[in-house]
Amino acid sequence: MPYEIQSPDRSISLRVTIDQQITYAVIVDGEEIVAASPISMTLRDGLVCGLNPEVVRVRHRTIHQKIEPIVPEKFSVINDHCNELTIDFKGDYSLIFRAYDNGIAYRFKISKRGNITIVSEQATFNFGASSYVYFPEEESFFSHNERSYLYSQLDTLNAGRLASLPVLVATPGPRVLIAESALRDYPGMWIQSSGASKLDAVFPHFPLKCELRPNSDRDMPVTQYADYLAVTEGNRSFPWRILAIARTDSKLVTNQLVYQLADELQIKDPSWIKPGKVAWDWWNANNVYGVDFKSGVNTETYKYYIDFASRYGIEYIILDEGWYKLGDLLNVVPEMNIEEIIAYGKDRNVGIILWVIWKTLDDQLQIALDQFEKWGVAGIKVDFMQRDDQEMVNFYWKIAAEAAARKMLVDFHGAYKPAGLRRAYPNVITREGVKGLENCKWGGDITPTHNLTLPFIRMVPGPMDYTPGAMINAQPGNFRSIFERPMSMGTRAHQIAMYVVFESPLQMLADSPSNYLREKESTDFIARIPTVWDDTKVFEAKIGEYLLMARRNGKIWYIGAMTNEQPREFILDLSFLNGETYTADMLEDGINADRFGSDYRKTTRVVSRNDSIKMKLAPSGGWCAILMPEN
Repeated sequence: MPYEIQSPDRSISLRVTIDQQITYAVIVDGEEIVAASPISMTLRDGLVCGLNPEVVRVRHRTIHQKIEPIVPEKFSVINDHCNELTIDFKGDYSLIFRAYDNGIAYRFKISKRGNITIVSEQATFNFGASSYVYFPEEESFFSHNERSYLYSQLDTLNAGRLASLPVLVATPGPRVLIAESALRDYPGMWIQSSGASKLDAVFPHFPLKCELRPNSDRDMPVTQYADYLAVTEGNRSFPWRILAIARTDSKLVTNQLVYQLADELQIKDPSWIKPGKVAWDWWNANNVYGVDFKSGVNTETYKYYIDFASRYGIEYIILDEGWYKLGDLLNVVPEMNIEEIIAYGKDRNVGIILWVIWKTLDDQLQIALDQFEKWGVAGIKVDFMQRDDQEMVNFYWKIAAEAAARKMLVDFHGAYKPAGLRRAYPNVITREGVKGLENCKWGGDITPTHNLTLPFIRMVPGPMDYTPGAMINAQPGNFRSIFERPMSMGTRAHQIAMYVVFESPLQMLADSPSNYLREKESTDFIARIPTVWDDTKVFEAKIGEYLLMARRNGKIWYIGAMTNEQPREFILDLSFLNGETYTADMLEDGINADRFGSDYRKTTRVVSRNDSIKMKLAPSGGWCAILMPEN
């Protein structure tokens, strides 16, 4: 028997068929984009939720509410509007389906006493012929989830190839992004190709045994898996399976279903959480110059970082690898006086974030975090988890809660994709799980095309700690990967536009303070760009090619444009502004940026909503503006 719900605007239909197995199908604008796709969940007690189902009760409701994120990444207010279908089945389980104007989602709910063992979960995405996929291919479940995107016709991918989420499918109609939310006490979802026009969910099983690799304090792969996914509470809801749907590429950028479907706030008073920018030491290899001390991992160098941050109103600095003797978070290297550094920063309104290896932190959790709190640490950057089995997912939640109890921010690196944790614990302010600028140190994968792919796929489920801000910039033909003297591929304006285009409420300045001090005009411009947004508008967008957008913080508008290796011109109609006039400070590619990537120019003009701005972007270029109301 079929059941159906429609999105509030009636353009998307979700059809659920109850036969020998439960299947769902998705229809957009009258065209079926996901054909009947089976879903089920198998328990150790022999119950297969979804097989030979018997309906007990069916309920419908409409949800229409306003969500105000504690840390607004795209909008200060999110319109959460959907139609919901809940079907209760014999066997104490339910399926909850939701249809939004920009996607659909479903989740299992089980109502049993005590603990249960989940043996497997079936989630299938049966797309039609002529679909293409952006496939972040992985080698195994042990991964940083930092991948390039393989673009391929879906049915030509050999069966068994593995990808981390999110995965984007381009159907003959809309784009469909596969994601998940409310991931808690359960393994993360991955995608496997079938050799046909469908994709199947796969999950890392529960880890029975994990072993550190020889001479490593961080790499701890699973060496023995159980024959089940999770042991968990018997009375609970499971993660949402999400299909975010966009008829245009621009609509992908503003989709927030992962946040909307996440667990609600778990912090009683989150008012202490402070987004901002952070000066980062590792990417630039502490290449400080023009000073009277030997640069490196030492107190003098980090005071220099603090002085730089204070001068430009940058809220934080990070002490990355080297500040403690690996294996013991309480054993600070003799060249570093942590308490002196933190006190120095506090006097200058600069907070200190400490990098830590996840395993060492887990081993010393209470004593280390108590010490960090006593020192006055602003946050922790937790690195090298490289897994999302049930045990590791629970580690993320534990760290989020323990850090929040001590009023500390968390930045997860070596991390899986955002899957809703940040709504429950907004102190989890950003995370990696993205192939970002650090890769320029050892390879040439961070191309302008790659940069123009990220906002449409990886950035959709949540913030990405890409770490922009390179001050040495090169066109692709002149780019070289140099580990201790890194540069970016693309122009200076391409890098600066990232501060508007790329979302991260804790946004890095990855280059050396000495380079920023030398490039005062660029640094002044970056320092003025905030990291959270009240409104977001996308004007021109094509995956892998270009993006032109505007964001608002308070009354000030910020415009960012980026292009791939092709030069482009845009004309931006400013009618989205109100009736005020604005002073527009504009930073754009210089006339020779096609040859010398660091060439740019900065201009200023007065504009209003009756005006338009013409932009000319060099190959691999960018454009950025700050529009200040004049009254």
